[in-house]
Amino acid sequence: MKFLARNNLKEDFVIDKIKLALRKFNSEDINIDIKKLKGEWEGFYRIRSTRLRIILEFQFEYYRVYVEEIDWRGSVYK
Repeated sequence: MKFLARNNLKEDFVIDKIKLALRKFNSEDINIDIKKLKGEWEGFYRIRSTRLRIILEFQFEYYRVYVEEIDWRGSVYK
């Protein structure tokens, strides 16, 4: 939340991206850049929106989404 406040972004922006990702997982034809991560971030997904990256974990069996990290492209994976 601090990242969003510091960069004058609204929570709704992230929530909308997560909703689109869920629709994509539900086999809808949605244009969203989502990718399953490997290595240190295995088990997580990233949503790319311009320079912003949202790293999250989906727990479909419990109907939960955990947002792990939100940051700019150059800083998020460090």
